[in-house]
Amino acid sequence: MTRWRPAVEDYLQLRQSLGFQLHEARRALQAFAAFLDPRRAAHLTIALALEWAQANPAVRPAEWARRLTFIRGFARHWSAQDPHTEVPPWGLLPYRPRGARPYLYTDAEVRRLLAAAQQLPSAHGLRGPTYHALLGLLMVTGLRIGEALRLHVADVDLVAGVLTIRGAKFGKTRLVPIHPSTQRVLARYAARRDRVLAGRPAVAFFVSGRGHRLDRSQVHRTFCAVSWQVGLRGATASHGPRLHDFRHRFAVQTLLQWYRAGDDVERRLPLLSTYLGHVHVADTYWYLTACPELLGAAVQRLEARWEGSR
Repeated sequence: MTRWRPAVEDYLQLRQSLGFQLHEARRALQAFAAFLDPRRAAHLTIALALEWAQANPAVRPAEWARRLTFIRGFARHWSAQDPHTEVPPWGLLPYRPRGARPYLYTDAEVRRLLAAAQQLPSAHGLRGPTYHALLGLLMVTGLRIGEALRLHVADVDLVAGVLTIRGAKFGKTRLVPIHPSTQRVLARYAARRDRVLAGRPAVAFFVSGRGHRLDRSQVHRTFCAVSWQVGLRGATASHGPRLHDFRHRFAVQTLLQWYRAGDDVERRLPLLSTYLGHVHVADTYWYLTACPELLGAAVQRLEARWEGSR
């Protein structure tokens, strides 16, 4: 009996058609279907959901809660076809994982990372320039790493200085302008890439020396090695500065520049939100409280207004 696998696939296809990425949810729900089918479960019950979600006692409660969240979404969908479906209520596995604390790179750390990336060895001589250009682009645009790795050659207009970001959250596409200095760096990299490929078409803008699209996991491992080399993490540390923290740095630096220039930050915040590809402006407001320096700038602005109104 394979009733649950096609049901899960139908649900995943529906969600994907609405623009959801579903990378983790797909793996989890396919595993849940494989768990249900041998048991010949007639209905989806809370007991079955909990049994699967907590099957591995070695993982942290945060993982249990995340697995149950995936089931909850599917159960709500399935209940329209089977009224006997039991939807796991919120709070059944009450655990709220702590968000990762952003690491705000200093200018000196950025320079060290880029220099170390430039020197990465490879047989084809492309690894260093690739990572130098990739990390630099993340730093100056605030792109998500997945967005940068999905860039095709045609998505990078080095004449107009515009990136076309496809497949972002909820399937949205946006245009990201880049500075002329960034255009020049990317143009040098593209020329080096094309020489190494010797006439072979590039499958993506950023490629390996063999011409393959960069593997996301390998990019993370390489970044960890580079950040260890420049002293940003210990040799055996499992945690440390992340690639995503370049996005935090970009947002914070942009907001600080606006504050220092005396700009109306509240009015300009939607521009930053659109540039970053945030679905809600509230996601960008988070940066106002995440950085002590930003919070201090906001307080100084408020105090100046207060003094001026007296």
